Amino acid sequence: MNKILVSSCLLGEPVRYDGSSKPLLHKLLTLWQQQGRIISFCPEVAGGLPIPRDAAEIVSDGSVLTVSGDDVTKEFELGAKKALSICTKNQIKFALLKEGSPSCGRNEIYDGSHQGVKVSGLGLTAKLLEENGIRVFSENQIESLYLKVI
Repeated sequence: MNKILVSSCLLGEPVRYDGSSKPLLHKLLTLWQQQGRIISFCPEVAGGLPIPRDAAEIVSDGSVLTVSGDDVTKEFELGAKKALSICTKNQIKFALLKEGSPSCGRNEIYDGSHQGVKVSGLGLTAKLLEENGIRVFSENQIESLYLKVI
């Protein structure tokens, strides 16, 4: 049975920068939880960032800066490496990650201006997983993920 790495915030865990969650209420996610397929993970927390924390975005040079200008690239990179390690250890080939996140964004991320502008792109964790053969899907693509894991 294929395991799936899932952003903790999608499972209702209050790990986002503002201490909130973004629970995904979907019958497939419930089914996968019942089947024991889900491995919950938050790369930002795993990388050592606190809850709550300043909002962060990827800027043009690829680094990750908070709204107050602090460089948190190392924490984001560490979280991404830990996600890859978990996937490797558990033979995970698929991930369901939170769209828009500088870690987990699959199709869109914020542009680095901290003005709420989204652009096409991958978060650091999503990018590292994809580069290592792990298929990443956003919460908006859960039906497509289902077709891969059945």
